[in-house]
Amino acid sequence: MSAAKTPDPSGEIRNDLMEDPRERAPLVLGGQNFHTVSNKVAGIVEEKTSLKWILGLGLAMSIMLILVGSIGKLVHTGIGVWGNNHPVGWAWDITGFVFWIGIGHAGTLISAILFLLRQKWRTSINRAAEAMTIFAVMCAGLYPAFHVGRVWFAYWLFPFPGQMGLWPNFKSPLVWDVFAVSTYATVSILFWFVGLVPDLALMRDRAKTKLRHTVYGIFALGWRGSHRHWLNYERAYLILAGLSTPLVLSVHSIVSFDFAVSLLPGWHTTIFPPYFVAGAIFSGFAMVMTLLIIARKLVGLEHLITMRHLENMNKIMLATGTMVGYAYGMEFFIAWYSGNEYERFAFINRAIGPYAWAYWTMVSCNVIFPQLFWFKKVRTSIPAMFVLSIIVNIGMWFERFVIIVTSLHRDFIPSSWSYFRPRLVDISMFAGTFGLFFTMFLLFCRYLPMLAVFEVKGVMPAADPHHEPAAGLGSVGSGKGGHGHGAH
Repeated sequence: MSAAKTPDPSGEIRNDLMEDPRERAPLVLGGQNFHTVSNKVAGIVEEKTSLKWILGLGLAMSIMLILVGSIGKLVHTGIGVWGNNHPVGWAWDITGFVFWIGIGHAGTLISAILFLLRQKWRTSINRAAEAMTIFAVMCAGLYPAFHVGRVWFAYWLFPFPGQMGLWPNFKSPLVWDVFAVSTYATVSILFWFVGLVPDLALMRDRAKTKLRHTVYGIFALGWRGSHRHWLNYERAYLILAGLSTPLVLSVHSIVSFDFAVSLLPGWHTTIFPPYFVAGAIFSGFAMVMTLLIIARKLVGLEHLITMRHLENMNKIMLATGTMVGYAYGMEFFIAWYSGNEYERFAFINRAIGPYAWAYWTMVSCNVIFPQLFWFKKVRTSIPAMFVLSIIVNIGMWFERFVIIVTSLHRDFIPSSWSYFRPRLVDISMFAGTFGLFFTMFLLFCRYLPMLAVFEVKGVMPAADPHHEPAAGLGSVGSGKGGHGHGAH
């Protein structure tokens, strides 16, 4: 089947398939072969450090220094420097924690669940999404660690046989979080690293300096691309994908138990676990979208991260955003249907109380704006999807803020009602976590392959054993293993 490539006004390359307009667009554009894919992805790491990257890293590290200063102030003075009050004992700290845990969910979903469902379009975006998962969990872990107050005793949360016979309170959702998040971080790092091994070997074999050859060689674990290596790799990758899949569902469910196991109106509801998971995938995909749109433009990966990848992510955001909107409506319905006057008051207070501005910002960003993705023009417009991805993450931060603060600021005794206002340390610490996140992501893009080279090759026509190479090109390698991995 021949495909005519026509330029798009947005600058994208579009394939107009002549024989069947319903045929899906290819996942790799621009007439790439195995050699050019290796050169393009590895070249990002091998080329001289650009001024743009240095400036970006300098800005990100400057923001990260704000985080360091905020934490120093917090530890030196105590968590009273936050704006938390009575009855708002949780505020920006736990909001930031839930926000970052949610951001980390798209990576595992793209890598594990879509891998198990054999969705080939994941291949160009899974590596960056997995890295983003690890960095988001790093940012999230800061909040509960420092929220305990005396951070030097945070190890009490782990089940170790203390000399005084002290054990964690296993009925506490904070302890459940420690188990869930630490397990999720461990499996995510292993999953990410195992997927990197073949590409680290590629970088080792292409290295032009002894230092690079040694470092990449150590982490490549002696990979030679033999049949036995591929079999062991695919078995390990499948096992880790199977372990990661329930973690996607369980981790944010357990985070939601921080709220759902309480007796507080607005929190004590069984809809929280699926509602939180859908919201986490929603915000995670939005962050992946934001990062990849910038990255693909700056390093010229438009042929490998194509409009098909971006449009599929937009469709998932549309689906999960609709689920989140359904959850918002169902919360109000249950508050009315339950006949519980306290529950009813909590939700009326959200909609028309002092924090109504936050509630309607949340609804607008998470429910109304994502409906624009029903239109193909919006789903395939780079500026539109970039703006909407940022709007979604703003809305998801407000969702966590609304759930936490509006449920707390007016409790059962009107004399103790209060209004939460963030202080400088609240704001600077949250802003600083973005500095940490972007610093780690920039270092990842600079020193490791952004795309899974062997997986991208596996979805190219040349990886098909029945593929007939174009005249004059010759065979560039055959697929191997379940992925159809090509030779590097």
